[in-house]
Amino acid sequence: MAAFSLLPSAHIAPKPTLHFIKASTSDLPKTSPSLPSTKPQPPSLKPHHNIREEARLHNAATVTTNHPRFSAKYVPFTSITDPSSSDESYSLDEIVYRSQSGSLLDVQHDMSALKHFDGAYWRNLFDSRVGKTTWPFGSGVWSKKEWVLPEIDDDDIISAFEGNSNLFWAERYGKDFLGMNDLWVKHCGISHTGSFKDLGMTVLVSQVNRLRKMNKPVVGVGCASTGDTSAALSAYCAAAGIPSLVFLPANRISMAQLVQPIANGAFVLSIDTDFDGCMQLIREVTAELPIYLANSLNSLRLEGQKTAAIEILQQFDWEVPDWVIVPGGNLGNIYAFYKGFSMCKDLGLVDKIPRLVCAQAANANPLYLYFKSGWEDFQPVKAKTTFASAIQIGDPVSTDRAVYALKNSNGIVEEATEEELMDAMAQADSTGMFTCPHTGVALTALNKLRRSGVIGPTDRTVVVSTAHGLKFTQSKIGYHSKNIKDMACRLANTPVQVTADFGSVMDVLKKYLLSKSH
Repeated sequence: MAAFSLLPSAHIAPKPTLHFIKASTSDLPKTSPSLPSTKPQPPSLKPHHNIREEARLHNAATVTTNHPRFSAKYVPFTSITDPSSSDESYSLDEIVYRSQSGSLLDVQHDMSALKHFDGAYWRNLFDSRVGKTTWPFGSGVWSKKEWVLPEIDDDDIISAFEGNSNLFWAERYGKDFLGMNDLWVKHCGISHTGSFKDLGMTVLVSQVNRLRKMNKPVVGVGCASTGDTSAALSAYCAAAGIPSLVFLPANRISMAQLVQPIANGAFVLSIDTDFDGCMQLIREVTAELPIYLANSLNSLRLEGQKTAAIEILQQFDWEVPDWVIVPGGNLGNIYAFYKGFSMCKDLGLVDKIPRLVCAQAANANPLYLYFKSGWEDFQPVKAKTTFASAIQIGDPVSTDRAVYALKNSNGIVEEATEEELMDAMAQADSTGMFTCPHTGVALTALNKLRRSGVIGPTDRTVVVSTAHGLKFTQSKIGYHSKNIKDMACRLANTPVQVTADFGSVMDVLKKYLLSKSH
């Protein structure tokens, strides 16, 4: 311990047909700065060159004196809600997680510099980078680098070219079960480690990589997790060669989620507590040891996550949907989506933002109860076990962020019981999806808002699917085998046992086909 004693502690206190238009360089302002080129580079004559080297050489050759200085800094979140409340700020190169008063921090960009270019410029620039292998713009996150971490060197970035996730038309589910013709699912679960957490972790680990090169006191990176955060952290740290430490609540996550940090070489502690207990411990540990905190208390994560909102707008050819529904646990993601949409509006890429819905499991629903009280009385809850394990959080870190996002988007909070979310997941799967329980929570919220008439039949609605269904196969097996206590599992599709002879098989098949013939 003495070896660490001199290190400073961190502060802990059907609408139009969709198109995807690629920009040409002629669309860009003639006076634009020399932002990183998206033009594919010819193969290097030197076989030892890789895409990092090509980017380094190209950037060195295109530096000009009229390049605007895009920058960002940490500010207290309270100064976002009330700009006159504080002039406190920190460099992103400082290791700090809370303000002097103990409030959350937020990454604030120099909007005046970004406004030097109009919305058409940013739309064209972002669109022109999609589908490229040019480093680092092949990533859906880093294709928006100027809005994420503008000052990081490309060579410090750790990326698996995450993001650019599928936005698909849930045609049959929308039409057959909801009477909707414009329902879409943003499948963030097809990202590198199978959840949206990759979007934030590439940013955080890249910044840690930068800090270590600057000889800042960072030995490793740690997180408390209910599964997906630990998978993303361990993968990106492994890619960077940085030690990762994971605090998991014992016996509360799926084996598919547990095996990911183990396989990627993380130092895993299985602790006899819930997520909130793990979160308290990791905060105490990172205050004493040179371990960088990777939970969404760290606002760097949200800078990556907000790019999913920008992607949605890109995928709709910059048309704004009416609704976006996001599962909510620790509540950073709902704010990240708001921040992405809001930046696009403030910088002239779009003229409005969608209404946001935060969907919570009824077994871990403090934000829902707060919303139902008219935002009058927030009380943490003791989270009960839920199949939506990643949002089994009773005392969310980002409550204030979520409330700000919902109030400014005319947003709504809904909840889903265990039976509702599992039925919704099974119903969606029956139309060709393979969803996670958290998506089941969001689909339940959609069902309730659709039945009440709040969401109309022609409203363009996006449900954010946060993780891949393959991480939650055990819950699906339990449901379809009708082996979940006190749950009817009314949509279970149980295998039919049949003897191995032609007549028995024909009898079963005829009965099945007759039931489907109508």
